[in-house]
Amino acid sequence: MTLEPVELVIFDCDGVLVDSERIYCRVDREVFAGLGAEFTEAEMVERFVGSSHEVLTAILEERIGRPLEPGWNEPFRQRYEDALDAELTAVEGVTEVLDALSVPYCLASNGSHSTIRRNLGRTGLLERFEGRIFSARDVARGKPAPDLFLHAAATTGVPPGRCAVVEDSPYGVEAARAAGMRAFGYCGGLTPAHRLTGPGTVVFEDMRALPGLLSG
Repeated sequence: MTLEPVELVIFDCDGVLVDSERIYCRVDREVFAGLGAEFTEAEMVERFVGSSHEVLTAILEERIGRPLEPGWNEPFRQRYEDALDAELTAVEGVTEVLDALSVPYCLASNGSHSTIRRNLGRTGLLERFEGRIFSARDVARGKPAPDLFLHAAATTGVPPGRCAVVEDSPYGVEAARAAGMRAFGYCGGLTPAHRLTGPGTVVFEDMRALPGLLSG
């Protein structure tokens, strides 16, 4: 089967554009332990990387055995902000990739618009995505549902079959497949390659390889 040419590249944010997942996982683990929920490092990667706030909250409630109040995470927000201010960088090679792309690109993340913009701003990437940022808050369901990617494609006027999605989590590649888009699973971060493999998915470790993969 001949693949349609790529006319739009849709990037996830955390772990794909900005190297934030390690920071989030470390602080999450500390916060969750304080709430009475212990998770191993492997569990953190498997269950939380790429998840929506709703999914994260449900998993946490299951572990602690009680419901959490709306806004339960607000008292901890500054802890995350301080860690990101001190440590956040762009994913290695991503600026070269953006410079090399010959087709339009955008961003679609389960994060909120404010969080996305702050993290892009911290790493000097915000101007590159201004006006092309899509958040799970814009749709009924975040990843792993296809809603967010389909919304990005519809807004930019590109058919799903001509979109390529760059993701670093099983939630993200599942959403891309469900949307009928080509998925590129980046395993250079926390998620091991075997958790990203599947139909219609190219798994790669070096971000700088992406332009060649897209044209392959």
